[in-house]
Amino acid sequence: MQLGLVGLGKMGFNMRARLRDRGHEVVGYDPRPEVTDVGSLTELVASLTTPRLVWVMVPAGKITRDTISELASVLETGDLVIDGGNSRYTDDRGHADLLAASGVGYLDCGVSGGIWGLDEGYGLMVGGSDADVQRAMPIFDALRPEGERAGGFVHAGPVGAGHYAKMVHNGVEYGLMQAYAEGYELLEAEDLVTDVHGVLQAWTHGTVVRSWLLELLVKALAEDPGFEEISGYTEDSGEGRWTVREALDHAVPAPVMSAALFARFASRQPDAPAMKAVSALRNQFGGHSVRPARQPNTTQSGTVTET
Repeated sequence: MQLGLVGLGKMGFNMRARLRDRGHEVVGYDPRPEVTDVGSLTELVASLTTPRLVWVMVPAGKITRDTISELASVLETGDLVIDGGNSRYTDDRGHADLLAASGVGYLDCGVSGGIWGLDEGYGLMVGGSDADVQRAMPIFDALRPEGERAGGFVHAGPVGAGHYAKMVHNGVEYGLMQAYAEGYELLEAEDLVTDVHGVLQAWTHGTVVRSWLLELLVKALAEDPGFEEISGYTEDSGEGRWTVREALDHAVPAPVMSAALFARFASRQPDAPAMKAVSALRNQFGGHSVRPARQPNTTQSGTVTET
């Protein structure tokens, strides 16, 4: 099957390779000349036979909206666009309507698998019509993990359902990562445990908490014992925030995902103003001791450190 692929970043680049390895013809476009197959979106569309299938794999937000808008101006009736990025599900209806005005179909596809998808395959959550999903099924089959389709693919519902499912997936992911991270820190804090890495590795087989994320934590710890080479500053992709907002809108209790999101915010505040206020209040009402603010300290070599 022939596919146009827009966006050859970490995931798009590997998706192109996986599809080609499975016999599909993929024409990729990316602004970076060292990875692109063609020089523009217009050239990409011109290189495909009709009816065309174009997969968009670019960052969510304005870049995706601009790409969809440009495709709507150059594609033709009968063509089909798949948005495989992490777009917010509320954007999907607008994308579908814009393309429909040109007679072009639309699917939203939440994609999970990261940089490991090239070899392991991708988890795919798709929203759209039955007919459009069936048309793109050879591409989905090539991208999903080997084996039973139900294990790595779902037609989640109409337009928007795929990205909604992926949003919640990432919210769950936040909670799982936070739980493993807290478990790691608790193990490190206890002197009785002399082989933290070994404990985590033991958990990866035969236990109820075994998972791929846990295996990745074990791998990361083996590569950087004690995580000495990285800081705790942790970004969020946006989908965690969207999930928590959806929980509020639906009055669904989501304390774990909410706490995991707020933990990421806390990671960016080495001296959180809120916690300074808590410390000051404890001192005011109970006379509890407070620690002085950390001050830059110049060593004999002249470098500045924190104490």
